[in-house]
Amino acid sequence: MKDSVIIVSGGMDSITLLYDKKDEIALGISFNYGSNHNLKEIPYAKMHCERLGIKHITINLDFIHQYFKSSLLEGSDAIPEGHYAAENMKSTVVPFRNGIMLSIAVGVAESHNLKNVLIANHAGDHTIYPDCRPEFIKAIDKAASTGTYVEARVIAPYTNITKGEIAKIGKKLGIDYAETWSCYKGGEKHCGKCGTCVERKEALAEAGIVDTTEYED
Repeated sequence: MKDSVIIVSGGMDSITLLYDKKDEIALGISFNYGSNHNLKEIPYAKMHCERLGIKHITINLDFIHQYFKSSLLEGSDAIPEGHYAAENMKSTVVPFRNGIMLSIAVGVAESHNLKNVLIANHAGDHTIYPDCRPEFIKAIDKAASTGTYVEARVIAPYTNITKGEIAKIGKKLGIDYAETWSCYKGGEKHCGKCGTCVERKEALAEAGIVDTTEYED
């Protein structure tokens, strides 16, 4: 029985989760909050959902770009380069982004009489993003279950594994990661230098996947 909604960005992690749990997913939701890379990611999310016969919607969150402070919202030149876990990557935090998206997804789930909301945060996010950490997922899961008649649950199965381990799952599922987007700069090609590009390269290498991503460098 399909009883789940998934937050699907079009990146490696959420596309892996989409295929991993495809038999449970009734609806894929992408959020356009005006980041540099949204317009590159979301078409991949839509394409993969359509390929799997899963309904896909995009919800605009224009207020985030208008009122929130983050280098992700300021253009490609504002995006720091270097390793994903480096201190300068904190500038890419969009405050409470997952909290906002999960809250909306829980409301959509209840509106469709669906019980679960899937999200693909992982252990590599913990250093930089507070709303990816296990304690946050536990708290918002509790809020979702107590705040809805369907007793909705937030399911985050990759919370305690690395992006490399996620890529290994994707390898078994036969996912072509060239059909995903990671780069925070959102140019014509992956820049190859920002934190998410570096993390992408490391994850694919760890999983033993030939990296066919087109990089600027």
